[in-house]
Amino acid sequence: MFSGIIESLGTIHSVTHEPEAIVVEVDTGITDLSMGESVAVNGVCLTVIKYDDKGRATFFISSETLNRTNLKKLQKSKRVNLERAVTPSTRLSGHIVQGHVDATARFIKAEQSGDAYKVFFAFPASLRKYVVEKGSIAIDGTSLTLNGVGEIGADRAGSDEFIIHIMIIPHTWEHTTLGHLFPSDMVNVEVDIIAKYVENLCLVQK
Repeated sequence: MFSGIIESLGTIHSVTHEPEAIVVEVDTGITDLSMGESVAVNGVCLTVIKYDDKGRATFFISSETLNRTNLKKLQKSKRVNLERAVTPSTRLSGHIVQGHVDATARFIKAEQSGDAYKVFFAFPASLRKYVVEKGSIAIDGTSLTLNGVGEIGADRAGSDEFIIHIMIIPHTWEHTTLGHLFPSDMVNVEVDIIAKYVENLCLVQK
């Protein structure tokens, strides 16, 4: 489990394509990794299968993960958000993030607002029932608060999308990959797990 508070920015060292999978080496800057440890890479829970004392870690990414996330677009030298799994004594400064990505979303634009940034994304319509204004969302593994949630097909959204916007403080802008996005870049989205549990309870009780 993760909290969505990004610890560091890593750099992709290499990407090796295998049948229906890829193997990625990441220069994490974390020198005390363990074999089998879970690390969230752009919000995706991955397992360390190899590491060295300089912080270079190797991850195997399966076809299931490639189909559901933006990790299929990883390239050498690309920056990624990193977070290690929480411990029982860790403060949960964000929200409960599992690292199980639900879908990808499209970055639209960022508008500066004082020292902060108002950032817009187009989310797939399938996620609309799980997001609410002032609720929590994880974008590329970063725990964020939804400041505005549009309706499906409204504003600049396609017929199968809706627009959300988030206000990002300077620290988050500077210390995550969110400040390096370009229009139409795809990001990983994980909705709040509590919303899915509530939905399931309602369905079971019908």
